[in-house]
Amino acid sequence: MSESSEWLIYRGIGEPHDDVPRLPPPPPWRDFAGGREDESGAGESADRRLGIPGRVAEEHRPGAEELEMINAALYLRRPLLVTGDPGAGKSTLAHSVARELEFGKVLRWPVVSRTTLQDGLYHYDAIARLQDVQIASHAAAGGGESADSAQSVGSYIRLGPLGTALLPSDRPRVLLIDELDKSDIDLPNDLLNVLEEGEFAVPELERIADRLPDGEAVVLDHDGNKVRIKGGRVQCRAFPFVVLTSNGERDFPAPLMRRCVHLELGRPDHKRLAAFVKAHLGEEAARSSEDLITHFLERSRSELLATDQLLNAIYLTQTAAPTGRDRLADLLIQRLDRPR
Repeated sequence: MSESSEWLIYRGIGEPHDDVPRLPPPPPWRDFAGGREDESGAGESADRRLGIPGRVAEEHRPGAEELEMINAALYLRRPLLVTGDPGAGKSTLAHSVARELEFGKVLRWPVVSRTTLQDGLYHYDAIARLQDVQIASHAAAGGGESADSAQSVGSYIRLGPLGTALLPSDRPRVLLIDELDKSDIDLPNDLLNVLEEGEFAVPELERIADRLPDGEAVVLDHDGNKVRIKGGRVQCRAFPFVVLTSNGERDFPAPLMRRCVHLELGRPDHKRLAAFVKAHLGEEAARSSEDLITHFLERSRSELLATDQLLNAIYLTQTAAPTGRDRLADLLIQRLDRPR
């Protein structure tokens, strides 16, 4: 095997071998170490996005305008609409705020073309409830629903990320509504009333509230915790810090725009990219990758590139394949706006 191919684990030779243990630890942003306790309470997703704990605050400082818009949203209790190119740090911003202000684990709501407002609020599993009622009916000597059937309705309801963010608490949560521009055309308008009023109804619980002890039902929140809902309505006390992100693939309706604080994230400069690399891979990686950072910035003037492409290239060229470094980096950093 040539020196340039020594790093290959899969070699396409058609013969089984046990070289997988040669793989180095994953890059920090792809380390899914489930089961480890997280003392910060921010969750492992925050560690993957923010880099080495304790280093991000020192090395990855936001600019003056970014700080002002974030604080404006905090003061005004308004959603923060963050737009910018892929990899500009839009989602990272939400995790950074949550960690510094100790708002707990970020509630992430990834948006796709089929996403509806209901997905974010709650899910009611009517089919599971019907099946359980039928089983109980056949098992009971007299048949029919059990006396506590109304109280059991909450067992079939689970709040979504938006619904959980609006639960009453003294300290706000951070809600990340990620890539809103990929949604159906109706979702931005559907969000208006909920974000303006800070409350929503659960009709399945409203109908039976008078049959519940103290009018309260116990349901699961998005984190899997049991919470109480009174009167079939969720009403926030501390409005959540809501971050809406967009890659600029579409325009949003004026009613949504006027209810948001808008922050446009520009392309990062050399200093910010170096700090980003240092936060994730350490000082030595940032120092030895100055040329890759410079080349990345030169290309980004005329090509659409993402910062995580740069991180991938630096990690791989330093960890696995020191020979053919520039060629491998160019293979990994391919323009995202190239014709197909």
